[in-house]
Amino acid sequence: MSARLSGLTIGALTLDPTFDPDVTVYTANTTNATNTVTATPEDESAEVTILNGETPVENGTAATWTDGANTLTITVKNGNAQMIYTVTVTKSS
Repeated sequence: MSARLSGLTIGALTLDPTFDPDVTVYTANTTNATNTVTATPEDESAEVTILNGETPVENGTAATWTDGANTLTITVKNGNAQMIYTVTVTKSS
């Protein structure tokens, strides 16, 4: 059972570093008000939960950014296995 992501995209934003299933901390920069967050688990039976700060974001829908740093937390659970990916999205106006 895998609790890793096989893919993570936030609109057309560039993740730093480039996405790797074993790397769990990323940064990205945007000037957009929103970007669509798509987290693809390696195991399709895994449960993916996405939070933008305290606000839930449904996988495949847009997250809304405030000016400055926004913390996006993606939790992947599969049985007893769990991985947490964090992306700090910084919005500049």
